Amino acid sequence: MRVFSGIQPTGRAHIGNLLGAIHQFTDLQNRADCLFCVVNLHALTLPQDPAALRADTLQMAALYLACGIDPRRSTVFVQSHVAAHAELAWLLGCEATYGELGRMTQFKDKAAGRDSVSLGLFAYPVLMAADILLYAATHVPVGDDQRQHLELTRDLAVRFNARHGEAFVVPEALIGQAGARVMSLQNPAEKMSKSAADPASRIELLDGPDTVRAKIRRAVTDSGREVRYDRTAKPAVANLLEIFSLLSGEAIPALEARYGDSGYGRFKQDLGEAVVAALDPIQRRHEELIRAPDHLEAVLADGARRAAALADPMLRTVNERLGLPG
Repeated sequence: MRVFSGIQPTGRAHIGNLLGAIHQFTDLQNRADCLFCVVNLHALTLPQDPAALRADTLQMAALYLACGIDPRRSTVFVQSHVAAHAELAWLLGCEATYGELGRMTQFKDKAAGRDSVSLGLFAYPVLMAADILLYAATHVPVGDDQRQHLELTRDLAVRFNARHGEAFVVPEALIGQAGARVMSLQNPAEKMSKSAADPASRIELLDGPDTVRAKIRRAVTDSGREVRYDRTAKPAVANLLEIFSLLSGEAIPALEARYGDSGYGRFKQDLGEAVVAALDPIQRRHEELIRAPDHLEAVLADGARRAAALADPMLRTVNERLGLPG
């Protein structure tokens, strides 16, 4: 079992990333060969400040480690450090069609209302396919918003193998259960997002204690006073209960019994403290890593070497299948 996944360095990582992805990563590294990548090439689909992108890339890598990803058990690296990603993306782009890329829901959403969009944004799913297929990943953790992209990856792998000879493993989706879809604190109908305009909609992993408490106090709730898990009738409270349960380890029924119909004040206060307690060790470890950039860069350089040792043979195989000189 080999797992590949990546997170963009742009924006600020939040508890939705932690609960929906990174916690799953830390579990998977104990039972699979895992590669976790900071996908900074994907960030270039939108204009970036170079200095900010470099800093954000290192910060995201530091957060991987601070949240429990162990570089002795997992390969942790930066996408742009392995040139094979960009090369394979071009080769796969020659297999993908304009029609199937134009049908991607994320592209339609991000392109809506713009006078022009970059080729990179249009071809984003092809680069994602290259990321995965380059390492013969058997499984890919994905949320609902990435399922369509993984299906394209599978289609491209099957198509290439049929046309040119066996080269790629066709990956399977790993769909997380608990925490897979943490919702906005301001609109429980929307997923918590790094790109949301309102910072009060998310709790960022590096938010200070007072900021965390304030965001929880301002989080929307539902009518009534009862703290009860009901995704249909009480979606805002249900979201807060899921966050509380996942961060504290306490079952939702126990939380319902504790707070009952006492109102939301004490519930939110205790939730705020639970979030602060969960983020404290992550923030401390992150600060240590940022203060030791040589160590962090050494980890990433080692990860890039290990990733390239897997990627380069795959790229040679693909080139051979296509008749490109070695």
